[in-house]
Amino acid sequence: MNKVLVGIIMGSESDLPVMKEAAEVLTQLKVPYEISIVSAHRTPERMFSYAKEAAGRGIKVIIAGAGGAAHLPGMTASVTHLPVIGVPVKSSNSIDGWDSILSILQMPNGVPVATVALNAAKNAGILAAQMLSLSDAQLQLRILAYKESMKEKVLEAALKIEKPSAFKGNSRKKVKK
Repeated sequence: MNKVLVGIIMGSESDLPVMKEAAEVLTQLKVPYEISIVSAHRTPERMFSYAKEAAGRGIKVIIAGAGGAAHLPGMTASVTHLPVIGVPVKSSNSIDGWDSILSILQMPNGVPVATVALNAAKNAGILAAQMLSLSDAQLQLRILAYKESMKEKVLEAALKIEKPSAFKGNSRKKVKK
């Protein structure tokens, strides 16, 4: 069994539909992860223990998603030296997601949290994998292949809708005047 490298945590079970996207992309990239619920407000001792013990268990990056006041990513970052990627989650009690975004984004100097877009746990998973790939050549190759497959999907979609004289590649066909 592979050693877990990424910890995915969220403030409540209602965040799971968003946060599972990080797990899915890490699975696709063959990055071992763990996933759990660790509430900054309802289980603060659990949150502190998780953050303080993660490095000792081999975790290299933590992805923390939360909605509303969204203190989980910042409080996690405050007690670990590991990189923390924050995922603002648009929750049922949020102010259209802005409260989550600003809570995670506006961290004080000395307590950085890399913040992805609202509900963008997939990007958090990709970013965690990219961080890990700095010391893993095989993971670098898997990420490059993943990005190449995204490029191919876009080009295939473009071919479906383009007319024969439309834009191709990086330049437009020259039109005779």
